[in-house]
Amino acid sequence: MGLGWSSAEERRPLLPPPPQQPRPQPRGPAGGPGGRLPPLSGRVYGRRWLVLLLFSLLSFAQGLVWNTWGPIQNSARLAFGFSGWDIALLVFWGPIGFAPCFFFMWLMDKKGLRVTVLLTSSLMVLGAGLRCVPVSDIEIRKKLIHGGQLLNGLAGPTVMNAAPFLSTTWFSPDERATATAIASLLNSLGSAAAFLVGPLVVPPPNGTAHLVSQGNTQHIKDRIEAMLYAEFGMVSLIFSAALAYFPSRPPFPPSVAAASQRLSYRRSFCRLLSNFRFLMIALAYAIPLGVFSGWSGVLDLILTPIHVSQVDAGWIGFWSIVGGCVVGIAMARFADFIRGMLKFILLLLLSGATLASTWFTLTCLTTVTHLPLTTATLYTSCILLGIFLNSSVPIFFELFVETVYPVPEGISCGVVTFLSNVFMGVLLFFLTFYHTEFSWFNWCLPGSCLLSLLLILCFRESYDRLYLDVVVSV
Repeated sequence: MGLGWSSAEERRPLLPPPPQQPRPQPRGPAGGPGGRLPPLSGRVYGRRWLVLLLFSLLSFAQGLVWNTWGPIQNSARLAFGFSGWDIALLVFWGPIGFAPCFFFMWLMDKKGLRVTVLLTSSLMVLGAGLRCVPVSDIEIRKKLIHGGQLLNGLAGPTVMNAAPFLSTTWFSPDERATATAIASLLNSLGSAAAFLVGPLVVPPPNGTAHLVSQGNTQHIKDRIEAMLYAEFGMVSLIFSAALAYFPSRPPFPPSVAAASQRLSYRRSFCRLLSNFRFLMIALAYAIPLGVFSGWSGVLDLILTPIHVSQVDAGWIGFWSIVGGCVVGIAMARFADFIRGMLKFILLLLLSGATLASTWFTLTCLTTVTHLPLTTATLYTSCILLGIFLNSSVPIFFELFVETVYPVPEGISCGVVTFLSNVFMGVLLFFLTFYHTEFSWFNWCLPGSCLLSLLLILCFRESYDRLYLDVVVSV
């Protein structure tokens, strides 16, 4: 992953000479080199921002399509006859789509970004198109919608795993964390947009008229179909843009680490499974993020028993994810500016997530805790939880890559996102069959955040990729 980039003569000024003595350990405030990075001899190109934009839009669209049905579950039940089991399954197709995750890791490692992105976007176009097929038989229509959600779920491994690979391939070391944050968090922003777009475009059943008549049902169905057509058009446009221009790599690598040889696909998995420190942070990421993703996907169902409307649930979900995206990009920029602080940043974010999730859970238990259950407390606790957890994603990704370098970025991040979706899938599986009781799901939030906090507290960080870039460039 880097040897086919350019000729040997072009790579020679960037690659380090053969080591003559054992490499000294990195030093810095937290086990890595501190302070600002010195200038590197790699080359960066202005077109990197266009590549980042196209990938981020693809990631945004995938998140939007995945979360189409949760925010409008009451309207979807009326228009298409969906049951609670159907609504949970429509969200469940996301983690199910991660089943071929290892194939997409291999494809990214062997064929590069362009082939992987084009395959991913074509699956999304096909999936969005299936949901729009106009058939009169409601049972066939429901099956087509489920098939479309599955195809969109198959795009998840790429849009959720490839961000660190893209940032290493196109961006200099002092921009990598920022690029990773933008590319990875846009998927969450797409999910947030569904909380906003869905309830605003599709009216709730109790908001159309004093009686639910056939005309009102048809009106709701028409609005849902209009939204599905709009999402299909957006995905098709992004696919056309990527087909026209989305190169796998720039003409010359931006850093030493980007040009260096990586481990093979098989050796990478052996390295990951035998690295106890990686397994620690993999669990620290997968458990709370998997629980939070499943919880967000059915937020409307969770808030309905405490008399929160579909529109209010949409706004709560929207602002929690948007806040997390904004803070996440800011934190990633801070991590680019001050190196060796990833563990400290994660400890702060996970501590906040534990407190916010505990506050939300206790607030919902009004008969036990007698805490005030108001719109303000619900908004505040949910938004803070989303901010702390979503903003930790790019920081986790950068720590994964630094810990197991020279394992390719797509493989290391692919393994942890696969684990995250396993936890999410297990929770949604229970929701599918026990979808009338949600109090236990709320308690999963603070428990998973606390466990993650303890794992990070015991973790010993290292910065092997950064060390290579800094030492060779001096």
